[in-house]
Order: sequence, then C-alpha cells, then structure tokens
Amino acid sequence: MKLAGEVAIVTGSGRGIGREIALMQAREGARVALLARTDAEIRAVAAEVEGEGGDARAYPVDITRSDHVAKLVGAIESELGPVSIVTNNAAAFQAIGPIWEVDPAAWWRDVEITVRGSFNVCRAVLPGMIARKRGCIINMAGGGTAGSFPYGSGYATGKAGILRFTESVSDSLAGSGVRMFAMDPGLVKTAMTDYQLASKAGQTYLPNVAGWFDEGIDVPPTLAARLSVEIASGRFDKLAGRMLMAARGDLDLTPEAIDEIIASDLRSLRVNGMPPERPGRRGTD
Repeated sequence: MKLAGEVAIVTGSGRGIGREIALMQAREGARVALLARTDAEIRAVAAEVEGEGGDARAYPVDITRSDHVAKLVGAIESELGPVSIVTNNAAAFQAIGPIWEVDPAAWWRDVEITVRGSFNVCRAVLPGMIARKRGCIINMAGGGTAGSFPYGSGYATGKAGILRFTESVSDSLAGSGVRMFAMDPGLVKTAMTDYQLASKAGQTYLPNVAGWFDEGIDVPPTLAARLSVEIASGRFDKLAGRMLMAARGDLDLTPEAIDEIIASDLRSLRVNGMPPERPGRRGTD
C-alpha cells in the first residue's frame, strides 16, 4: 500500500471528488479524517471505508472558521496520529452570473470556502509537519485557474488564488521536508455541476456545461483520486508548488516530461510577457 501508516485529511469529502479521494487514500492504507459541513454525508463515507476494511473518521466542521479548524486538527491527531497528508478539496459555486446581479454574500462564499478554508487547514497542520520534517498538501484548483471564466468569477477567483497560494507557500517550505501542490481534477459530474445544469442561472449563463457532458469530455472522479495517491507517495515531488492535472494524462508523466515542465516554468500562474518575480525562491537571488 502506497500510503500505509499515513494520516490523511480530506476536506469536502462527503461526496463527489472528495469522497473518491478519501476512499482511494484509505484503500492505499491511510487513516482518513473526513471533513465537511454535512455530518450525515461524511459518516456515510466513513462507513464505506470501514466496510472495505479501512480506517476513517467523520469530523463535521465549517473550514472557514479558523478556531474550529485548529481545535479539530488537534482532535484528529489525538485520535488518528500526526497528520501527514492533506487534500483541500472543499469548494462552492453558487454565484452564477454577472457580478452586478449575483448575491454578494454568495460570491464571497465561493471565494472564501476555497481560499480561506484551505488557508485555515494549512495553517493548522503545517507547524506539526514542519517539526516532523515531512508532509504533503494538495490544494484543488480547477475552472478559471488558467483563463477567464465568465459568469463564474467568484469560483474562478478562488481557484486561481489557490494556485498562487500554493506556489507562494511551497516556496516558503523549501528545505522543510513538506511539499505542497495544486491539482486540477478536470471536468467531473458532481453535485456542483448538477446545480449548474439544473438552476436557472446555470442554464442562462453557463449553457456550455450541458454540451460538455453530452460530448463526453468529462472524466471520472477516480482520476483525481489516483493522482492524489501518486502525489502523496512522493512521485511528483520535483513539481512541488505547481499544478498537476488529472485529465491531461499526468498519471503517465515521465521523468523527462517533469524536467521539461520545470525548465519551461509551466504549470504556474504567470502574466504573459512578464518574467516571474520570485523573491526567496530556490535558485534565485
């Protein structure tokens, strides 16, 4: 088992991509802490894991509450052991449409769950990981990271912010033994996309979504789950701070392809035509 003896946190693990990541990491030997706001959902996933002979516990929490997250991480480490793997998967996408029409609170919530939630979890686990000189954190990027996402600006702002957050924090972890990555899971049919397909706002402002599914360009959530295991196992450590993409064949990346990504400074958030400014990054002044 690739993750035997590890303790993993997966946020947003009550359904969809997070559920599959939790199940896959448990199958690979990790003891998994399931975090989400809906207690019944994560308890059901914990029962699935235990039914397969794995070890998982449900911890209902609002990850945007830093005090709650810090207390919860302490409880997880008391019950399961030191946290060595984190997948920040929780996200929201409720504000669909022009910003002058959407509910401001919903727009901000889309950003907050992705960015503030990931920040809170990282802040809670990193001191312990750094002290132990080992750990792996995967932050979920996605739609809007690489380009404009009209009518989904809150979701896109959060996801693009996660890639910059990942690179910046990764650079600050240089030499610590802790690695941080971003991951794009690809287009996956989840409760989030079901909302886009069913809601009036989604049908009005995101009409292409239904066509994407009709064309079959979506991918199963198990691709992201498998990639999370490979990242956590150390296979992609040279790409720390960058984004891996489940739907683009990254499970089959060769060492030569990894070296080319680094040499060409790919899988990072950049402004076209401007060289990156990286104070404090390894290999720079």
